[in-house]
Amino acid sequence: MTLNGIGMLVLNLFLYIASVGLIALSPTIFSGATAIASGVAGGILFIVNIIVSCGFVKVEPGEARVMMFFGKYRGTFNTPGYHWINPFITTKKLSMRARNLDAEPIKVNDKTGNPVMIGMVLVWKLKDTYKAMFEIDAQTMAESKAAGDAAAASAKTANIMNAFEKFVRIQADAALRQVAGQYAYDDGEQDNGELTLRDGSDEINKELEAKIDERLAMAGIEVIEARINYLAYAPEIAAVMLRRQQATAVIAAREKIVEGAVSMVKMALDKLSDEEIVELDEEKKAAMVSNLLVVLCGDDTAQPVINTGTLNH
Repeated sequence: MTLNGIGMLVLNLFLYIASVGLIALSPTIFSGATAIASGVAGGILFIVNIIVSCGFVKVEPGEARVMMFFGKYRGTFNTPGYHWINPFITTKKLSMRARNLDAEPIKVNDKTGNPVMIGMVLVWKLKDTYKAMFEIDAQTMAESKAAGDAAAASAKTANIMNAFEKFVRIQADAALRQVAGQYAYDDGEQDNGELTLRDGSDEINKELEAKIDERLAMAGIEVIEARINYLAYAPEIAAVMLRRQQATAVIAAREKIVEGAVSMVKMALDKLSDEEIVELDEEKKAAMVSNLLVVLCGDDTAQPVINTGTLNH
């Protein structure tokens, strides 16, 4: 049960004034046993007011209060505002706001055994406060952290959230290793249709999100988004893989050049034959094809030699 905090604050102040008035004015208004009784009543009322004053809580948007009554879970309160609750109920404040986790790249072996560096960004938030507080030992981790630092003892909520973040980081790391080990970095230019880390980003991100969400469900944590944001070969093989990619690119470019050169040579021979510009025997055609291919496929600029005589010289 919760009550309006402003109303209870006004009532609490009024009872403070009444209790102090009873204690101060009892000897002047009453006498004998009546004065003693009114003074004792004022003292009791003052002590009760002190206890009542411990029941005020303030809840901001995006926050929740986990309430426990002598160790028994009594519910979660997340209505923003200023409220009053039973002062004997212990409350623990949790943040329900979304949080980012930018994981540093880690080294894993892909499906083919190549070491790769892979990193991710994760957006998560608390969803089930009961599981978050009682299914994992975040409270003990937070208390042990605060015990070694006196200044951190007053920031227990931040320590609890940091404990959650540590739990999320470890589980996300394990899920990332599991997913990355199921796929190759690339298909090695084989084009076999298999999903790879480099090309299948959307599908792999969805699988990664599902794996992390499955691992964090026990802690009442919801995964909003998980996405791979860094992917590269490990330094020890990066140079070799770069040379392989360069060689593949050079081969592909050469194939394109040869294909175009053969097409141009064929067109030149057909033009010469169709328009009857010159008659070439097989030997001359072979020489012409050789010369044209050298000119079209060579890396350097051709330096032609002009024949000013006849075709027979």
